[in-house]
Amino acid sequence: MNFFFVHDFRRRHRFFSSDPLELPQVKMSKTRAVWDMAKTKVIRLLPRMLRQEQAFERGGRDAAETIRILHSGRMDEKKMRKHFHVFLRQQRSRHVAVLAGEALLVPISVLAAVLPGPNVFFYFLAVLMIIQWEALRGMARLVRKEHEFESTPLLSEWEAAVASGDETLYPGILARIEQAFGLKDIRRILWK
Repeated sequence: MNFFFVHDFRRRHRFFSSDPLELPQVKMSKTRAVWDMAKTKVIRLLPRMLRQEQAFERGGRDAAETIRILHSGRMDEKKMRKHFHVFLRQQRSRHVAVLAGEALLVPISVLAAVLPGPNVFFYFLAVLMIIQWEALRGMARLVRKEHEFESTPLLSEWEAAVASGDETLYPGILARIEQAFGLKDIRRILWK
């Protein structure tokens, strides 16, 4: 499995893996249809965030002691290593804050149960909380692993195009990245 640490079109770092997007499987007999509807809504709303959350979770659960992370090579390895660790710390802090906020919303979402129909807001919030929690656990394990940073010319070309702001180059570069690494929907992760 390949992991990527690269800028998106807004020059924000994104961490994602080459695996296809999956959501956690939870067994609930009575409310399966509502749960599936909430999962579908989450997938449609936040594909960029979900790929990153999935990479955090998978990077942490990977049995290998060393995680291979592909990057552009525009920074030397020492600087990239430091930047990645700062990124992980910021993401952990953000996840803790988001989980706390979501925990405060749970009682409010339970009040929506008095409304007729299924409580989609509660299930949507539950799906988000599960995703955030698994990512947070994965980050804690990911921090303890060794990281092997490998530069890739295609990612360097992408970041150079982003730095220049030439959006006409984006589709061609992204298509080559998809083909080279077997990725799907890279446009949804790195571009609009």
